[in-house]
Parts: sequence; structure tokens; C-alpha cells
Amino acid sequence: MGKYILRRLGATIVVLFFATLITFILIRLAPGNPALMMLADSATPEEIAAMEAYLGLDKPVIVQYLIYIAGIFKGDFGTSIMYQRPCIDIILSRLPATALLTFAGCTVGLLVAIPLGVLAGVKQGSMVDLSAMTFALLGQSMATVWLAVLLVLIFSVHLGWLPALGYGTFKHLILPAITIGFPLASQTTRLARSGMVDVLKEDYITSTYAKGISRRQVYTKYAFKNAMLPVITIVGLQIAGYLGGAVVTEQVFSWPGLGALMVSAIGNRDYPLVQSTLLVVAVMVSLVNLIVDIINCLVDRRMTLN
Repeated sequence: MGKYILRRLGATIVVLFFATLITFILIRLAPGNPALMMLADSATPEEIAAMEAYLGLDKPVIVQYLIYIAGIFKGDFGTSIMYQRPCIDIILSRLPATALLTFAGCTVGLLVAIPLGVLAGVKQGSMVDLSAMTFALLGQSMATVWLAVLLVLIFSVHLGWLPALGYGTFKHLILPAITIGFPLASQTTRLARSGMVDVLKEDYITSTYAKGISRRQVYTKYAFKNAMLPVITIVGLQIAGYLGGAVVTEQVFSWPGLGALMVSAIGNRDYPLVQSTLLVVAVMVSLVNLIVDIINCLVDRRMTLN
């Protein structure tokens, strides 16, 4: 396992290099000049040129990229044009809000999805199965922004039970967590149900019945573990995505996470902040994928890390 982890870390470094390169190029291809955005509309060409020199935008693009990469190796992710603060400080200040929302949303989704999906797989063709599949279809066909607005209208505007916007209390967390958790629950329900149905058809399950093992033990000890393998993979990918920022959810609920930060940075052409945020997101996605692979091997001993 140690050699596998080292190989993955080596591959991650290559991925991060291309991520920085692609981000660097794309953000500069977008229309807009950070120097113009920082100055008044009446700024003279001389003032614009001076601001570009101050921001380091007067240098050739390749030189700007090399300066950025050299700074990363020194632990310097650059200074935000918009906030005039180190980018890493801004990102770390927003990361707890994103992590909290991710944890809450995934908890809501899994608490609903796993029991419902497993029960639907065990009782295939029953009303429970039909209800679970209806729930899964509804959740996967519903746009996140529509769900978020609907929750605000019902629970904030009409009932007045929960705040529509903001961050800081448990009540502020409920609606964003449901907005994230509902689509995850619908997808995970379908996967858990399909996994249980497929596993229960395997020959080794039939042999456990022949040995006189009770159905409850078959379901919990033998079938459940193997049925969860695709669920672990998908949930891991979803967590990685949410850690990168649930952009729509954070925007609708004014949640101060990485997604909202990214939208603001792109809108203001804050090159250093966009680049640093995407780099941190790429690191988190790579680490989560590695952890998912390790968990899958621990759950299913037949799998190996090569």
C-alpha cells in the first residue's frame, strides 16, 4: 500500500501542475482587466499602466506563471487583488464553512439514502421499492437552484421557521444542508438499491442460505458490505465536489464558502485568488479520491492497490 500511495502522490503532483497551467491560461483568456476594475472609470492610460505594473501584469505571461509556481514552492500563493490579503489566508478562512456544509449535507443524504436504498433492494418490487425509486427519480431530476428557492419560499417566507440567508447558527445550516443532501440522497438510494439487488443474486449469497444463516445476517454481514462499494465511490466523489464549493447553494443562501469565493474572484478577475482556490480544490479532490480507493480495499479484501 505504501508504494501505491507514493505513486498516487507522484501522479497527483503531475495533475496539480497541469491544473495550475490550465487555470492560469483560462483565467487570462477571459475578458476583463483587473487593473481597470480597481480604478475609476476616469483612469488615464498612465494610471492603468502603473496599476498593471503594481499587480505584475506588465510582465510576459510565461514570466508571470513562473513567478506564481516559484511562489507556491515557497508557500506563497500570492496576494488577492480584491482583498489585498494573502490568498491562502482567505481560502483557509472560507474552508471551515464549506467543510461544515459538506459534512452536514452528506450526513443528511446518507442517513436517508442508505436505509432506504438497502430496504428497497431487499424488498424488490414492493411499495417500499417503488417509493424509494420515485424519491430517487424526483431528486435526480430536480435542479439544485429550484430546490433551494423552493425551500426558502416554504420554510423562510411562508412559514418563517428558518432564516433564508446567512451563516453562524444551526438554523442557518438546515436549508443549505437539505439542498445538498437531497440530490445526494436520491443518487445514493438508487445505487444502494441496485447494489443490494445485484449482490443478493450472487452464488455466495445462495450458499449462505443453504448453510442455515438467517436472512438478517445475510443482509447485514454478507450483502450490505459488498453492496456499499459503488456507494462509497460515488459519495467520495460527491464529497470532493462539495469541498470544492457548492456554488449554487452557497450563492442562494449567502453561505461564505469556497464556491461563493470562487464566483466573486472570477467576477473581479482576481487572478491569484482564482488560481490558488482551484489549486487547493484540486489537492482536496486528489486526496479524497486516494482515501476512497483505500477504503474500498479495506471493505473488500479481494481488491488490491497496484
